[in-house]
Amino acid sequence: MTRVAAIDCGTNSIRLLIADIVRSNGATTLTDVVREMRVVRLGQGVDATGELAPEALERTFAATADYARLIKEHEAVQVRFVATSASRDARNRDVFVDGIRNLLGVEPEVISGDEEAALSFAGASSVLPILDGQEVLVVDLGGGSTEFVLGTAAGVTAAKSVDIGCVRLTERHLRQDPPTAEQIASAQADVDNAIARARQDVPLERATAVVGVAGSITTITAHAMRLPGYSPDAIHGTELPLDTVRAAASDLLAMDRADRAALPYMHPGRVDVIGAGGLVWGRILERLAELTGGRITTATASEHDILDGIALSIG
Repeated sequence: MTRVAAIDCGTNSIRLLIADIVRSNGATTLTDVVREMRVVRLGQGVDATGELAPEALERTFAATADYARLIKEHEAVQVRFVATSASRDARNRDVFVDGIRNLLGVEPEVISGDEEAALSFAGASSVLPILDGQEVLVVDLGGGSTEFVLGTAAGVTAAKSVDIGCVRLTERHLRQDPPTAEQIASAQADVDNAIARARQDVPLERATAVVGVAGSITTITAHAMRLPGYSPDAIHGTELPLDTVRAAASDLLAMDRADRAALPYMHPGRVDVIGAGGLVWGRILERLAELTGGRITTATASEHDILDGIALSIG
């Protein structure tokens, strides 16, 4: 058994997983010890300025310091820190890298979109096994980017990361509360262009099933289920009709901030950006239904994603 610590630092949140990994007879088991999430909005303003804001760095460093204490307390022997979209795009990412290195004592990795996609697929497929003959599309909808990953039981066959995410689209288009029809139309055009770019590398029409991961998608699933509170156990593995998921996504986009904040399963750090998340997820599901000729009729949500993939990649 090896105790590892994985950190996923995205555009909106930074998450920690301390887990015990057991590898035996070709099988790998991952058992959670600590799983935490903080919304730090590292990508605040990056789309417009090209730089990580000082206050965003401060929030991220504070969360990382707390995670460093937990890693020491639980005696994890290997640590991997992975940063994604916002860090890839920032001119001053060296400030970020130096700060994380000083806090954790490990080199933070600013990974490519392709590697992000592969790690997301590994995490999702580790707990939602893919049957023989299936071609599963895993969609990782983040704050700054969205990954489309097609794979089989043997692994990833095609992947593409595109620069659409709930934080990026909110800052770029959805500036009013609730957004205007014109703002929604411009955001949707952005999403449609991104899906078209993804199709150049990923044959979406071959998908036989779709699995969505990350906080926007799990929150939309909670809304579709009308949960009394956010429950990872209730959400994970839930398969819902596309029409049900799309209706929940559209509902969140149409709400104003006060109504979204009042939902019992809404994390405060997602209130401002969940509408954009709903727009992205809803449009992806609509296009998938069209591209597959109606073969895909449901979407599955997974609570296990890139964070699990990072942990599994250690050692």
